[in-house]
Amino acid sequence: MKKKRRYLTATMHDGYVKTIGPTTDSFTHYWRIVAELENGKTEVFWGHTRSLAEARRKESPAREAARMRGWKSHRFEIAELVETPA
Repeated sequence: MKKKRRYLTATMHDGYVKTIGPTTDSFTHYWRIVAELENGKTEVFWGHTRSLAEARRKESPAREAARMRGWKSHRFEIAELVETPA
């Protein structure tokens, strides 16, 4: 049986909304890193995972990246993905 294509949406604490899709993958969580650079600019890195535990495992590498790249500060955030109509 063919998997149903669907859209997945995450709403971050600051109101940012990210929609992924159409996809047949079983993603459950969206994560993002908002990094403030020394020059005052901001970079955003993001991804999606198949479990909350997998998303939480991204936090340690984010701290390491902040140290290696010399970020002034960074925020690591996770949001649950919910299915939304097309």
